[in-house]
Amino acid sequence: MWQIWLVISGICFILEIITVGFLVFWFGIGALFAMIVSFFTNNIIIQTTVFLISSTALLFLTKPFVKKITKTDKVQTNAYSIIGKTAIVTKEIDSSKNLGQIKINGETWTAKSINNETISEGSEVEIVQIDGVKVIVKPAIVTVSK
Repeated sequence: MWQIWLVISGICFILEIITVGFLVFWFGIGALFAMIVSFFTNNIIIQTTVFLISSTALLFLTKPFVKKITKTDKVQTNAYSIIGKTAIVTKEIDSSKNLGQIKINGETWTAKSINNETISEGSEVEIVQIDGVKVIVKPAIVTVSK
C-alpha cells in the first residue's frame, strides 16, 4: 500500500509545481505521512485518516506563515502605472461633449475630467483612474517654488 501513497504524494507535488497556489503541497506531505503509517498497519481507514488529518492540520497551521513569506507588494504595470502621474492636456477636455486628450510618456490618451469640468489645452492634470480606454483626470495642483 505504501507505493500508492508514494504515487499520490508525487502527483500532489507535480500539481503543486504546475499551479500557482501553495495548497496541494500539504496533501503531498499528508500522503507521505500516510505512507509511513502504512509500514505499521494495513488498515486503509487509519492510513486515510492520517492523510486527511495531517494534510488539513498542515494546511491551517502553516497558512499564516505561508502568507507572510509569499506576501509581495503589487506593482502597477502597463496602463495602470500612469495613475497618479501628471500629464499635459493636448486637446481641451470637455466631458459634456465627450472631448479631450492628454499626453503622458509619449502616449496620447482620450480623457475626461473627474467632475465634468472643462480643462483647457496646455494645462497640467493628474490621472485619477482608467475607465476602459479613457483616463479620468483632475487639474494638477501646481506648486510654486521661490
